[in-house]
Amino acid sequence: MSLDTGPPGPEPGQAHPSAAYSPRRRAFMLFVLFLVSTSSYLDRNMLSVALEPIKAEFHTSDSMLGLLSGASFALLYVTLGIPVARWADRGDRKLIITGALAIWSAMTVVCGLTASFLQLVLARIGVGAGEAGAMAPAQSLLADYFPPRQRGRAISFFMLSVTAGNFLGLSGGGWLSQAFGWRVMFLAVGAPGLLLAPLVFTALKEPRVSAPPVARTETLGATLRALWAKPAYVMAVAAMALFFGVAYGPLAFVVPFMIRVHGLKVGEAGAAYGLCTAVGGLAGSLIGGLLTDRLSALDLRWLAWIPAMGVAAICALYQCAFLTPSPAAMIGLLFFGSVATGAAYPPMYALLHAVCGSARRVVAIAAALFVANLVGFGLGPLSVGLVSDLVARTLGGAAGLTAALVLVSAALIPAGLLFVGAAARVRADLEA
Repeated sequence: MSLDTGPPGPEPGQAHPSAAYSPRRRAFMLFVLFLVSTSSYLDRNMLSVALEPIKAEFHTSDSMLGLLSGASFALLYVTLGIPVARWADRGDRKLIITGALAIWSAMTVVCGLTASFLQLVLARIGVGAGEAGAMAPAQSLLADYFPPRQRGRAISFFMLSVTAGNFLGLSGGGWLSQAFGWRVMFLAVGAPGLLLAPLVFTALKEPRVSAPPVARTETLGATLRALWAKPAYVMAVAAMALFFGVAYGPLAFVVPFMIRVHGLKVGEAGAAYGLCTAVGGLAGSLIGGLLTDRLSALDLRWLAWIPAMGVAAICALYQCAFLTPSPAAMIGLLFFGSVATGAAYPPMYALLHAVCGSARRVVAIAAALFVANLVGFGLGPLSVGLVSDLVARTLGGAAGLTAALVLVSAALIPAGLLFVGAAARVRADLEA
């Protein structure tokens, strides 16, 4: 029986774009993209440590906090994602990433200068608009900087930015918010992004001389129809939407949960959860990248099987964490949940790369992020807030948040089933 050996390389006689760069140069550009993505996840996740102070200052409900932490960011993030990706498939991805970084960093600074809840919501919409131009073009550049057989490890290092951003946002942001106030936190985080933009512009390279023929001639509608015709892609995107709904829904309320249920201070809660996500996510991402490259070389279905097992573990671990009465046990469960979360990211994105086709790569990633973030950012935190407010009217505030976290995190069960379905079709949908 023959074995699958991963995504095919370039056509005979054509060198992969990565051949133009030395291993050291590729590693440096990967590190720069890591810094960009870290800034992005830092800006997204630090808001969670400020939710309680913001609620106290502006006298808002959990539903409004869900709107602030989710839907406001997602509004332009998902709306602009596909148009920007279409531009990136044809244009200079380095310029797009540099401009996006400058915009979301500037709007993060603006968040710290707001004087009302409405102004803060509008500033977060601006942050989302900037971040719409980062992840998909960065993923596309990675696929050109590294040959297919090294893609899993490159993605795993890149996705360590999730861990780094979470740790800095939760631990550093929690300390800044407690010591100096949430406005200073936003100012301190936004300014470094503005300083990073010139480095990004000078360090990254656009390996593409011109857009691929398909990208030049295929309409956006035809591109989306081609992706829709791939069941593995469609099921993976649906699974990612549910995964992101938990990653940006219940997990956005972990710090408020620690404060309300276990009596921790904002700095203590941010540090504890930040350490869990940092160490656990680091270990999980490295494990996930290694498993992705090794197992997918034997059978491409592992690109979907690994995240299927990952989301099942995440669901069980986080639900137990929300229900245990022991703060120590909760932190331990959150740690292992972070390991599983980190391990699920590399194969998840490698699966999309394997089936989308190189000429449609940016649009494919952007369309996946459009759906995933529409559910994740747009509905995840809002659903937690709505359920929390609804249950709290009967059982009290802390009980309402606990019930919301447990109920919404159950969305990972159908996510796992969708990844299993994608595994059955990944070999048939494979495209260079």
